[in-house]
Amino acid sequence: MNAFGAGQPFMALVDDDSHSARLMIRMLLAHGAPSVSWLDTELSGAAQIGALLDDERAALPGLVIVDLKSSSTATHDFIARLRGMRDGHTLLIAAMAPSLEKEVRDRLIEAGADAVFERHSEVTAYRREAAAIVSFWVRNQHLEAVGT
Repeated sequence: MNAFGAGQPFMALVDDDSHSARLMIRMLLAHGAPSVSWLDTELSGAAQIGALLDDERAALPGLVIVDLKSSSTATHDFIARLRGMRDGHTLLIAAMAPSLEKEVRDRLIEAGADAVFERHSEVTAYRREAAAIVSFWVRNQHLEAVGT
């Protein structure tokens, strides 16, 4: 599930938990997401997204979903790092959080997230959240008009 360099629309999922990543990818695809590229660590995620940002010809992910659990601030720190990269402000970034409490949401938005979604353990709620992520991506597409 790797679309880097393919020129087709894709999402990038930065998730340090393989089980979580596989489930999220399946849910996103089931709800109409384009292909999803999984980046399994903060280091590989930063390196690969940084390389895309540095290459003017590279297609950027339509959405970067960040769900890092290695520390309580890993998602926040990674998003701030992405925003600090050359042209990092052009990325559409969604953060996954353990809750949507105001303090948690505000902190992720201040780091640079465009949206915050809740990480659920119950499958029905998880499925709804995946559908909401795809809907967010669709609403933020920049379609180029063709014709006269």
